[in-house]
Amino acid sequence: MRAPDSERLARAALSRLAEPGDPRMSSLVAELGPETVHRHLAEERDVGGVLTDVATRLRAIDPGRDLERAERLGIRFVVPGDAEWPAALGDLDHCGLVHDRGGSPLGLWVRGPLRLDALATPVAIVGSRSATSYGGEVAREIAAHLGSAGVCVVSGAAFGIDQAAHRGALAGGGPTVAVLACGVDRAYPSAHKQLLDHLAQHGAVVSELAPGCSPTRIRFLSRNRVIAALTVGTVVVEAAVRSGALNTAHWADRLSRRLMGVPGPVTSAQSQGVHQLLRSGGAAVVTRGADVAELVGLSGQHLVTDDRVPTRPRDTLRPREKQVLDAVPVHRGAGADSIARTAGIGLVEVRRVLGRLVERGLVARDDAGWRLTDAAR
Repeated sequence: MRAPDSERLARAALSRLAEPGDPRMSSLVAELGPETVHRHLAEERDVGGVLTDVATRLRAIDPGRDLERAERLGIRFVVPGDAEWPAALGDLDHCGLVHDRGGSPLGLWVRGPLRLDALATPVAIVGSRSATSYGGEVAREIAAHLGSAGVCVVSGAAFGIDQAAHRGALAGGGPTVAVLACGVDRAYPSAHKQLLDHLAQHGAVVSELAPGCSPTRIRFLSRNRVIAALTVGTVVVEAAVRSGALNTAHWADRLSRRLMGVPGPVTSAQSQGVHQLLRSGGAAVVTRGADVAELVGLSGQHLVTDDRVPTRPRDTLRPREKQVLDAVPVHRGAGADSIARTAGIGLVEVRRVLGRLVERGLVARDDAGWRLTDAAR
């Protein structure tokens, strides 16, 4: 299944003209269709007031050339109607706006062999760019656990938590996708060029923006909604009170996706935003990959067993047996009558209980009387 070429060309042109997440463009395309909207703009009809903003860009648009150049670079333009188009992105059309951004993408430019319709239970891991060593370690562990279970990890390829998430997923042998706020042919940040090239060879690098486009602050906010919509859940590892990761969390909540947060030290500024999410009840507490896998998996999958301390011989005793055992001396033996007085239990019952404790290897009797065994100590 493949969208018509004429619609692909129109969407490619509109992706150059409009900023990602522009609600006016989204609503016009939903109402009139991409070809009609592009034709009106090309004929200088100011539909929805869009032409005024994009007029300077309109003259330089050549969508056919953009698609040909992208194909030479190994980049494909995936649009609604293609078999690869992720249907979950359609939820963005029904969840309102955040910071005046919203709506589903006009299309996604994709670099890499991983198909967007084949992402296995994708989970977003996001957080602070100035991550602490604690945050980076936790993000890597969670991503590695999910990767080893075949879960696709989605993040934004930024410094800090994003980088740790991608590297953790790769270490776990799992798929990972980077969603950028610039063209997929650009390495941003430049220090992550090697990482992005690796993802382009083995995973996927994705963007709403056409190749060659630069990142801007508003484009990062638009990018966050795609990360949230592509995934079944979002994990926030570290985020300050003012953080782009909290914007992604807001989108996940709007989209009714599972939202999870990793608690950090109460004195850490990088974790204050996460703690707000947890305190409000908006996010579930997770501390390891197994917790995340359980929350996003199908019913009955990846169930987590709570950690328990090892069972000791005393743990299986009845209350009266414990009461007698507590009255038995550690080193010097004592008679049954002395033990009965200390325990506050009748002598006949104490003798009966001492017999059961001998069978369990918890008490022993010698010439001096009853005493505890090494197992009971």
